[in-house]
Amino acid sequence: MSGSEQENLVKSAKSLDFIRKRIVEDLNSGKNGGRVETRFPPEPNGYLHIGHAKSMNLNSGVAAEFNGACHLRFDDTNPEKEEVEYIHAIQEDVKWLGFDWGQHLYYAADYIEQFFQYAVELIRRGLAYVDHLSPEQIREYRGTLTSPGQDSPYRQRSVEENLDLFERMRQGDFREGECVLRAKIDMAAPNIAMRDPAIFRIKHAPHHRTGDKWCIYPMYDFAHSLSDAIESITHSLCTLEFEDRRPLYDWVLDNVSSPCHPQQIEFARLDLTYTVLSKRKLLQLVKEGIVSGWDDPRMPTLSGLRRRGYTPAAIRNFCSAIGVDKTNSVIEIGMLEYYLREDLNKTSPRVMAVLRPLKVIIDNYPETQVEEFEAENSPEDPAAGTRKIPFSRVVYIEQEDFSENPPKGYFRLSPGREVRLKHAYYLTCNRAVKDERTGEITELHCTYDPESRGGGTPDGRRVKGTLHWVSAEQAVTAEVRLYDHLFSQANPNAVPDGQDFRSALNPNSLVTLRHCRVEPGLAQASPGSRYQFLRHGYFCVDPDSSPGQPVFNRTVGLRDTWAKLQKKG
Repeated sequence: MSGSEQENLVKSAKSLDFIRKRIVEDLNSGKNGGRVETRFPPEPNGYLHIGHAKSMNLNSGVAAEFNGACHLRFDDTNPEKEEVEYIHAIQEDVKWLGFDWGQHLYYAADYIEQFFQYAVELIRRGLAYVDHLSPEQIREYRGTLTSPGQDSPYRQRSVEENLDLFERMRQGDFREGECVLRAKIDMAAPNIAMRDPAIFRIKHAPHHRTGDKWCIYPMYDFAHSLSDAIESITHSLCTLEFEDRRPLYDWVLDNVSSPCHPQQIEFARLDLTYTVLSKRKLLQLVKEGIVSGWDDPRMPTLSGLRRRGYTPAAIRNFCSAIGVDKTNSVIEIGMLEYYLREDLNKTSPRVMAVLRPLKVIIDNYPETQVEEFEAENSPEDPAAGTRKIPFSRVVYIEQEDFSENPPKGYFRLSPGREVRLKHAYYLTCNRAVKDERTGEITELHCTYDPESRGGGTPDGRRVKGTLHWVSAEQAVTAEVRLYDHLFSQANPNAVPDGQDFRSALNPNSLVTLRHCRVEPGLAQASPGSRYQFLRHGYFCVDPDSSPGQPVFNRTVGLRDTWAKLQKKG
């Protein structure tokens, strides 16, 4: 980074968040030789979710702002929970969100030999030992927040014995859980993370990258700090739950001959209302079949949000807007939906779709006549052009757009009332036909005013109600999936005693409508295409679609309660 660029950054530091201020200070002091390198280090034990997007947006954004690099590194040192499927999905999600790791794709598993040698170095310095206490005994000896721990009876083993035992661990001479390698720090430390934490454990499981080469694997905290150092990361940006483990991060790097010492800086993780972001809980939802998979459109995973119709720009804009803080808080999901609507409003073509069809027969319209009306695809973007909409004697409107006994203030269709069909004609209802058995209205008989084409009449009269519609003969039958929040409780993690988060599931999080009617131009809509259904909201074509049989997912409704609340505030 040039001197002028650094000077400009220092001048603008007052407007920066605490992470960027720290980076500016480091650059100004000449630390790290003027380099800025960050990393996004997911564990491949599940799919990425919206919380990871915040971290990705921060790490990649900081690197770009300071002309640095952001690494994508898989912290893959737990073979029992990691799968190649997750690695591929994570890479796809990172690319979809718009971030490019370039030449900086790494795997912590590739460093296991180096981790092993660093562990040997700690043993030689008398700072690590092989412990044969059982996992239960180790927890018991660790102590509590108010009482110190106790030294393991194996803590004073000699360097030679520990080296021999650690090599035997590597050779597979011990069963899982029979022993671990622990750092020798301080069993009376106020911070429990510093009470001789395990740094290597036995796992007789094949690894997706190293096969059966290893039967011992480093613990996360040990591998994470050393991976950062091996890759010459300058600023290791972590969420607040790692704050208590920062002393361990520093201790490891201070006590081995690591190539550099990155600075760990913590920020608040993302929490959203009506959402759970625990990988364990999300995996439980998938395994129990509560959702259809990791990409279920109700899931907060990036693959689920993508399938639902979210855009990368909306997610990035949301992450930038919430910023970074030092205190955990819960963000209203309405804020995320606000940025989603803001982006979709600019990019989604308008179309007409009838989700719960009611047949309307226009008795005075010629039976064989079909005409077309021109409609703009997007009022936000004139360059989006126009489309032709067919109109005929029989059309469909929404069931809710007709009331036999309308309440006060109801301006839609009812007996004797005139409304406007959008882009087409004025329409008056004459009578409703009911099913003799159920009493349900099956069709309406109406008349139209031929002089009202396009929405005006020679006598200048106006109507208050405007309805969307589709021509029955040309309309395409579609399946529409109406998605809502997966949980009906704002904080699904805070449920009554004796219950778990699943008790807060929303039974109406998915309503499927299979006899909807949409404009004929949507018959061949490709998966991933997004539209605004007039008066309904924003919808996305699902991968389950096939030619002539489209399936649409509701991305988000038109109502924007968060923006209204912001104005009131």
